[in-house]
Amino acid sequence: MDNIANLFQSALEHHQSGDLVTAANSYNTILEIQPMHTDVLFLLGTLNLQLGNFEAATGLLRKTVTLKPDYSMAYGNLGSSLQGLGRLDEATVSYQKAIKLNPDYTEGYYNLANTLKQMGRCDEAIENYRKALLINQDDAEIHTNLGNVLREQNKFDEAVKSYRLAIALDPDNVEICGNLGALFQEVGKLDEAIAIYKKILRIKPDSAKTYNNLAGVFKVQCKLDKAISNYRKAIAQKPDYAEAHDNLGSALREQGELSESVVCHKRAIALKPDYAEAFCNLGTTLQEQGQQEEAIGNYLKALTLRSDYATAYNNLANAFKEQGRYEEAVANYEKAVAIEPDIAIIYGNLGTALQEQGRLQEAIKSYRKALTLKPDYAEVYSNLGAALQEQGKLSEAIESSGRAIVLKPDFAMAHLNRSIALLLSGNYKDGWVEYEWRLRTKRYHSRNFLMPRWNGSLLNERPILVHAEQGFGDTIQFVRYLPMVKSRGGYVIFECQRPLVRLLRNYDGINKIIEQNPSGEPSEIFDSHVPLLSLPGIFGTTLDTIPSRGSYIQADPTLSAKWRKICGNGNSFNVGLVWAGGPSRNYVYFNRSCTLNDFSPLTEISGLNFYALQKGPAATEAFHPPEGMTIYNLGAGLHDFADTAAVIDNLDLVISVDTAVAHLAGALGKPVWTLLPFSPDWRWMLKREESQWYPTMRLFRQTDSDGWEGVIARVKHALRKEVEDI
Repeated sequence: MDNIANLFQSALEHHQSGDLVTAANSYNTILEIQPMHTDVLFLLGTLNLQLGNFEAATGLLRKTVTLKPDYSMAYGNLGSSLQGLGRLDEATVSYQKAIKLNPDYTEGYYNLANTLKQMGRCDEAIENYRKALLINQDDAEIHTNLGNVLREQNKFDEAVKSYRLAIALDPDNVEICGNLGALFQEVGKLDEAIAIYKKILRIKPDSAKTYNNLAGVFKVQCKLDKAISNYRKAIAQKPDYAEAHDNLGSALREQGELSESVVCHKRAIALKPDYAEAFCNLGTTLQEQGQQEEAIGNYLKALTLRSDYATAYNNLANAFKEQGRYEEAVANYEKAVAIEPDIAIIYGNLGTALQEQGRLQEAIKSYRKALTLKPDYAEVYSNLGAALQEQGKLSEAIESSGRAIVLKPDFAMAHLNRSIALLLSGNYKDGWVEYEWRLRTKRYHSRNFLMPRWNGSLLNERPILVHAEQGFGDTIQFVRYLPMVKSRGGYVIFECQRPLVRLLRNYDGINKIIEQNPSGEPSEIFDSHVPLLSLPGIFGTTLDTIPSRGSYIQADPTLSAKWRKICGNGNSFNVGLVWAGGPSRNYVYFNRSCTLNDFSPLTEISGLNFYALQKGPAATEAFHPPEGMTIYNLGAGLHDFADTAAVIDNLDLVISVDTAVAHLAGALGKPVWTLLPFSPDWRWMLKREESQWYPTMRLFRQTDSDGWEGVIARVKHALRKEVEDI
């Protein structure tokens, strides 16, 4: 018996000194002699628990509590071994038995709380952490874990209190300080987070993780130089720190250093080949470089590594949207919201993709969901306004864009969207003011001249550059303002698109016409400049004061005579047709177009000659006209708008979708019927058959978004009457 006592004492001493192998051998020797020695069974079970041999520990500790059912600590350690095996329900029962046997068993409450937290039973975990602290309020680890679970439950103030109590007990514990810093960072208390991280660095100046976290705060504050500096410090302390390389890449991307950003993300991937976030971030940088296919490849790689990665689905959808692959974009946004149903930005992006497809009601629903999640989301209010405008709900559109502006006063796109709705409603006074914000949008090709912009003041014969912007139709519509600039004493240098130069060369309001320079720099010297579409606002145009309501452009007589030999059939009613605008992936522009085949009902009217004025890819439709239609395809001979004007001068009527040809016919004072989609451009307003801009124009509108059949039926009826009245 004395030998067993001596062996037990020796084993215990080895165990306490950390010599676990010798201790285990001694415990096993005792058990060979006395298999039911409860203290040895307990200690050997505890030793195996320390070594992570959970199966062995569980067996030994079960024997212990069987032999000694009131052994509280044995139940506690059995709970730990069962927890190590992932048998959490059994572990919970064992901890509860330990506590029942010893209500002052701090470790039992603490371990039970940890297990309950692991099971997602956070309220019960909090209750048991607090019971442990009632027994031992000076345990920093318990305060820390209580803070962690409170943080998970978004109980910010209580979590901060727990972390602060832990830090008071263990001031130099960088892990606890780090938890508090991360919590401050999560809830946007960035200055407090910075203070905590700086404290950690005073305690542990080589903490790469803390440099990385501090950099993250600076990045959120848009202090990119400081963020980049601290990411580099993190990497200096730990060169194989993949997360820091990846974060540095993201900060460099935000600073516009795209090439270096790519290098950083690739370095992160080299260090950690299964790093889904790095593949996703690399894709984002490649997308900003315009390398869409490479970006898509990286998003897909991220998703193979992490199939529940909502951000990767969102970014993949963004790339598809930029390529005009809207169906694929919508599908991937929907996958993203299925994974993360409470992320406003994804619903906002989904809305834009749906809107691009013309699925306005679905887009509006998605926008409203985004605003439910993020009521201060200015970008979504702006997009919602645009969608409502396309539905013809102008008051709601103006209100929605206005809310975006209240939230973000310098939001150029919101001002532009509001301007479109105002102009469409006929409120030109406010509309022109808001329309000036177009010059600040990303889509606008900015012209940075040294000379000042003209504000409408007298020019005293000084040269002024008026530069065309946007499309051919816009130039034709607004060139009418040039005589007004000239009347203010300006020597007008007009810079416009090459296909319009010959048409406008002798225009009364132009002293000198020049071609747009691809480099953006005009060849002439001037004292001031003004964008063409700013002139209506400068002159305070209202619906009642639109200048040059009649014919203000003339066709060249020589060219007209030339084309009269081709299309001047005096015995028939000569009709020019245009059925498509320029090619575009944008559904708004796409919906302005129809096909030549849509005009087939017009063949039922006798006495008509049709002439195709169509240019671009859609012109080939004239080679295969609808059955019964004879159409003269003039497109190939129309070298510029001077030719087109000469042809129109010889026609009785032009029927066109919303294109530059419709504007040209109106500017020439020729009869023109313009076919408009349900959601028209602002200049055509709503529910009108006449145009305030062109007295000889008649508007035929879609009554819904279903297509052109009803429009062509009304055109056919009107055209038959027109021919019969001749």
